[in-house]
Amino acid sequence: MYTMKETSQRVGMTYEALKFYCNEGLVPNVKRDKNNHRIFDDRDVSWIDGLTCLRKCGMSISDMKVYLDLCMAGESSISERKAMLEAQRKVLVDRIRELTGSIEYIDSKQMFYDNVLEGKVKYFSNLISVED
Repeated sequence: MYTMKETSQRVGMTYEALKFYCNEGLVPNVKRDKNNHRIFDDRDVSWIDGLTCLRKCGMSISDMKVYLDLCMAGESSISERKAMLEAQRKVLVDRIRELTGSIEYIDSKQMFYDNVLEGKVKYFSNLISVED
């Protein structure tokens, strides 16, 4: 069993974030020690790891609650869970595509600046007039 602090460290989130997830009901069946402090087992840690991943993927707290409810429904909800994850995957793929375009833009600007600094091309700007 792990304390809140140990669990937050294991899953890479702040103590406050873990407390928020618990208070929002995202960690079901939270156990308590003799002092009424939350404690977590390996299954809880695995679930919280999954929540952390879903949040990093951009899933909203409300969607995470829907996903939790579906998980709690058991095997009968697998198709719905798969659909939710597929939708989130599409969001990620689109975001990767956008980020790839941004990286390509930065790389091209860096190459232009390197070429200007090395005297290979003449500097020009779309914002200011540059005298010849």
